[in-house]
Amino acid sequence: MNKTCSIILIALGAALIVALSPFQIALGPIPITLQTLVIGLIATLYRPKEATLSVLLYLLLGAIGLPVFSGGNGGLHTFIGQTGGFLLFPLRALVTSLIANRKKILIQIFIANFLGEVVLFIGGAIGFIIFTHSLILTTLKLVVLPFVLPDLIKITLTTLFSLLLLKALQSQYYFKIEK
Repeated sequence: MNKTCSIILIALGAALIVALSPFQIALGPIPITLQTLVIGLIATLYRPKEATLSVLLYLLLGAIGLPVFSGGNGGLHTFIGQTGGFLLFPLRALVTSLIANRKKILIQIFIANFLGEVVLFIGGAIGFIIFTHSLILTTLKLVVLPFVLPDLIKITLTTLFSLLLLKALQSQYYFKIEK
């Protein structure tokens, strides 16, 4: 694959994350966002390099102060607050992409996204505990349990959208499924 194609895919992936990040539903200290849905989609469709770099570019845009994070936030302070641990998006993308491996297998895509989300939950819970000095049980009640059902729904949607997109894009060189 040539570098131009890779750069375009990375920029497009970051742009998709930026476009869906403003949409959120307040639910306690951590909002439900569409970031994880689109990151799962990118990680399922892209190879690990492009998936991870798309998310890193998105985080870089937010770090320099652009209002690209949920709620229109941006800046380095976002990485330090009680939600900072949930910004382990590159690791979520890498885990998902490595496991999904751009295959058109429903259960593999679902498990890949589920495990990627588990990585995000662990990072988010640890970050929340460090920042708020909360107990593990309190953290689970506030920042994990309320998101299990919404995230399972998002993972299911990601899985279904991925299958449709992989089928539609399979004639394109980058998206050809390696046997």
